[in-house]
Amino acid sequence: MRKNRAILFTIVAVSVLLVSCEKVIQLDLSSSTPQLVIQGNVYDNEGPYKVTISKTVNFDASNVYPAVTNATVTISDDAGQSDTLTQTVAGTYATSSLQGSIGHIYTLTVKVDGKTYTASSTMLPPVRIDSIYYKNSLLGGSKSVALDFTNHPNKDNYYRVIHFINNVQVTGFNVFSYKSDLPEKVSYTFMSTENDATDTTNPSLEKGDIITVWLESLDKGVFDYFHTAKSGNGQNVSPANPVSNISNGAFGYFCACSVRKKSIIYR
Repeated sequence: MRKNRAILFTIVAVSVLLVSCEKVIQLDLSSSTPQLVIQGNVYDNEGPYKVTISKTVNFDASNVYPAVTNATVTISDDAGQSDTLTQTVAGTYATSSLQGSIGHIYTLTVKVDGKTYTASSTMLPPVRIDSIYYKNSLLGGSKSVALDFTNHPNKDNYYRVIHFINNVQVTGFNVFSYKSDLPEKVSYTFMSTENDATDTTNPSLEKGDIITVWLESLDKGVFDYFHTAKSGNGQNVSPANPVSNISNGAFGYFCACSVRKKSIIYR
């Protein structure tokens, strides 16, 4: 009994000591300073390419990001091309002449409110999709949709897979890396054909629907962003922020990537 009392006294004493030494930090999540969110893409297919600019909102505010309408936006490459983007709708800026090309480095420059934000991304060679097909699920009788492609050998590769149903992009994305010491032939399952209609990341399908998949080849900086992003649109900046490749404290990403597409009809 005395031994138990001694142990209890020691635990209480240590607890009191820890509490007395601990500094209580009050977090005001409802009054955070708005931060810039930039999202831009350049592809190896025909433009125009778009850059969207908005600002974050308070932690307890609605999930609506105010558009930034007073920015000057340019995209240039290492071959001497440069394009000043035009605002098409509030917060969305589009190129007029720039053409994405494999192997080039693209630089985004955004000037707004006296600050300059930059990001660079390299457009890596594309990976051709060999096939897109249905496969039986390992659990139950449902089916999944998969694609086969041949990985670039002797190098680490980074990919993003997004898909569309009847030309409408499905919420969310898949990103993965594929190391140089793995087999060149890759089979990747990206969606199920049987889901709850309320599941926006995998909505229910009807016969005749067209499923289109994009396979994007990313550079490491862009992959790191998508890998750490916690939401499908990349704007989930609180409480865990994705690793941005944009300078000067802006959130978001700038991506120059090659993309290959393939479609299948749901039957």
